[in-house]
Amino acid sequence: MNNKILKSSTATYQSGVAKVDGKFYVTQGQVRFEPYNESAGLGPYTLSRSAIIKIEKSVGKGAGILPLTHDAITITLKNNDSYDFILANPDEWIRLLKH
Repeated sequence: MNNKILKSSTATYQSGVAKVDGKFYVTQGQVRFEPYNESAGLGPYTLSRSAIIKIEKSVGKGAGILPLTHDAITITLKNNDSYDFILANPDEWIRLLKH
């Protein structure tokens, strides 16, 4: 499988009220998030692109409830796990991940 990075960026992973900044990148077969602070217990995450069933724009939230930004995506997997990432240019990421 091709592990060449197709696109990468700084991003924030959000799970409820918890957030962590890190590196988000996409290869031909994977989506990967590596937190800058692994001791926070949020990541790293490696998602198989073949397991993704839905990618959509979402909202980054403060305190887990207050909308702060529309620069976010939600990735949903076949097992119904979902991952929320706040990152610049979400439409570009969605286009890339849908191919």
